[in-house]
Amino acid sequence: MKRNLGPVNALYPSLTTIVGAVVNGKPNFLAVAHVGIMNHGQPQFLSFGINKKHHTPKGIIEHGEFSVCIPGENLVVETDYVGLVSGKNTDKSQLFELFQGELAHAPLIKGCPVCMECRLSRVVDFGTHDVFIGELVATHADEGVLRADGGIDLARVRPLLFDMSSMKYWSLGAEVAPCWGAGKELKQRLRAGAE
Repeated sequence: MKRNLGPVNALYPSLTTIVGAVVNGKPNFLAVAHVGIMNHGQPQFLSFGINKKHHTPKGIIEHGEFSVCIPGENLVVETDYVGLVSGKNTDKSQLFELFQGELAHAPLIKGCPVCMECRLSRVVDFGTHDVFIGELVATHADEGVLRADGGIDLARVRPLLFDMSSMKYWSLGAEVAPCWGAGKELKQRLRAGAE
């Protein structure tokens, strides 16, 4: 029997990212796990829910650009730190070694195995939070996390997953089954039964 927990968000765990922007002339970073994929077409759009009290959105709105870096498990301390302290009173610009991509105001973190550059498309107001929707401009990945076909190997990235219920970071487990393949046998059986 299932217990009704009320309106509890059970979509966790979610991917932990570090969102970067230039604020007051300096790179600033914020850990963000409220992320989403808006579409699979071109251009691609990604969403990030950020509390209005945070400092980083000021730079995103001012410049219309931001970065989204995916830290590996080895950066759990630094990732948690940029979520704990505010750029309003803490200079986080020297915490990471950075590199420049295509956008001038999207600071990219060398230590993160995957980094994306986004151009701000729109902001959706949710009262206490704004959802920033960014158009994906470029993705940069370390050679060491790429498969032979050029795709990103999540097992090599070793991304951090955030869970609000346990208030802990988690890691990925082993792969379970291929997408758009695991259900083919059932599809064929059901289709054969319907004929």
